[in-house]
Order: sequence, then structure tokens, then C-alpha cells
Amino acid sequence: MINIIGIGPRRREITVSALDALEESDVIIGYKKYIDSIYDLIEDKEIIKKGMGDEIARGELAIKKSLEGKTVALVSSGDPGVYGMANLIFQLIGKYEGFDPKNDIKVFPGVSAVNFASSLLGAPLHDFAVISLSDILTPLSEIEKKIEFASKADFIMAIYNPISKSRKKPFRRFKEILMETKPLETLIGIVDSSESGYNNDSNESVKTKIVTLENLNEDDINMSTILIVGNSLTYLQDGYMITPRGYVVKSDIHPLSREFYEKYLAGESVSGPNTDCDYYPCHECKNGPQYCDLCYCPFYPCGDGSTGGKWIKGKGVWSCEDCEWIHQKDTVECVKKGLKNILKEVDDLKSKKKELLKLRKHCILETRKKDN
Repeated sequence: MINIIGIGPRRREITVSALDALEESDVIIGYKKYIDSIYDLIEDKEIIKKGMGDEIARGELAIKKSLEGKTVALVSSGDPGVYGMANLIFQLIGKYEGFDPKNDIKVFPGVSAVNFASSLLGAPLHDFAVISLSDILTPLSEIEKKIEFASKADFIMAIYNPISKSRKKPFRRFKEILMETKPLETLIGIVDSSESGYNNDSNESVKTKIVTLENLNEDDINMSTILIVGNSLTYLQDGYMITPRGYVVKSDIHPLSREFYEKYLAGESVSGPNTDCDYYPCHECKNGPQYCDLCYCPFYPCGDGSTGGKWIKGKGVWSCEDCEWIHQKDTVECVKKGLKNILKEVDDLKSKKKELLKLRKHCILETRKKDN
């Protein structure tokens, strides 16, 4: 039996099932740094430590010991299925007779580095891609392609192994590709565990920083760093990265909004900049004049700050004061096109809120794609 065990990023995150699997194992095999970090849990076992780069030797030895009738623990940090030993073992077992993977292998998942990093940055993950920048086993051309398509598809990206003393080109190409495919203000979270040992429970020992793509500096990055690249909806609030999922914030339709959309549906509303309005411009639009076609936002309250809105703390009121997005020409064109299929009567502003928020997300992605 081989137990492929993920011990997580540090001791406090190790799972109960991982502890149980270590306890039931006769032999413990792993990279010496990982073995040393859990030595107090396994000191009564047969322990075999290997160096970095000896992954195949570790895997072959685990299989050999298992075929001798021993229960073997093969240890990985984080999760063994994310750049860990699970993939390798399943590749190797085809060489051996008398080995049944369904009965002779168990994989014990662990807290991965991406989950750990995300927890320190806030809530940045939604649909995401995990990519390693290490070109030791993977050609740089493959890494570049993954970065390019993940970026163009607007996936959040979690980046492992970003840079080392001798391996800097992949990180530089990573930044170059992002600069070509994403806005310069894209948020990137940096989580550096280089000064935090496995048995250090304090979050303060882990360095975190949130920067924009434009200000991403390789001097802040090392081999123990995880990067999380936000998508078009990711925003910064109270020092945390947040990627909204699009939940509906229920609200009644304001009387003035009802009056506006009665005229809008009747084709009686203003189109373009309404310079005759006493309040014009009520928003400062950086990319041209303010368009007033959607004077009262059809998504109100959207409840996420990806376009600049925010809650007025303690009041339960959503403020759109800093949101200019709904008054930009490209936005107005995109939203009005979608509203034709959703808004048939004013009460649809409430009853079809979920569809409206999906339209909002669609138009954010479309307009920010154009901006880039």
C-alpha cells in the first residue's frame, strides 16, 4: 500500500486524514525538508529522505517497499496532486506486475499553496488556472501558450515557481505576455513564504503584497512566492483582493428609477450626453463625455466594487459615486443591446436581476477588452 500524502503548506493546515495515514504507515519517504518538518510525527517509523530532483528515485523506492508488503507514506507539501508526487506514482506503476492501483494506492489531498495564498489575500479566486513557470520539465513555449490563453480567457491565474536565481526568463516572459493581454491596472497578489517555516503558525511570518501589473517587480519575487493574478472583475477593498461571483443583492425599485425606465421603455429617454441636465456631468468620465442613456443604473445595487461602487459603511446603502463605467459610451452600447432581451417592463429590474447582473458582467469583460 502506498499512501500519497499532502501535508499542506504548514503544520496547522495538515488534515486529519493525512495524520491518520502517516500513523498507519510503516515507511515514510519524501524530500528531506518535508520529512524534517514532520519528524516528531514519524520518528518511530522507517524514514527515507531524498534530495530535490530525486522524485523518480522516491517513487520507485515507494513502489518497491510496497511490493515487499509494507505500508508506505510518500510525502508532498501542499497537495500531492498539484505539482506533487501523485502524478509520478501513477505514471510509474505501469512498470510493475502485482500492483493494483485501485487497492494499493490512496491519495490524501492537502491544502494547496494556491488555497493558502488566496486565504491571506482575501477572496481572489473564482474560475482560475494554476500554472508553473518552471521550465525544468516543461518547454518555455508551452508555458507561454498557457499564460497567453489563460490571460485572454480572463481566468484568474495562480502562478507557482515564478523565479529562481538561475531561472528568470519564464517570469519575464510571463510579465511581457500579461502586459500585452491585460490592463496595466490588473491586480496581482504576492504571497512570499520564504521566511516562514512549516511549523510557524503565524500569518505575520508570511509576506503579502498586492500590486498592479504595471508595478510588478521581479525583486519582490522568489521561488517561495505564489502569485495570484486577478481578472477583469477583481477589485481591492480594505487591503484585500476580491473577485465577485455575481450574487443578487435584493432591493426595491426606487420611485425615480421606476419613472426613468417607464420613459426608457417608451423610447422617451435621453440618448448620449444630456448637457441640459442641471446635474451634468454627475460623474467624471476619463475616456470621453458622460453618456446619460442609463441615468439610473439598471443593475442597482450591483453589490460589488469592480466598477468603483461601494457600500456606505453602517448605512446599508450602495454608493455609485465613484462608478463612471455605466456612463461610458462603449458600456452604454453594450448594456442597451442586452436590455432589449431582458427588460420588457419596469418590474423586470427586480424580477430579472440575475439576468441583469450577468449582462453587467458580460459588458464589463467586453468593454475592458476594448480598453486593452
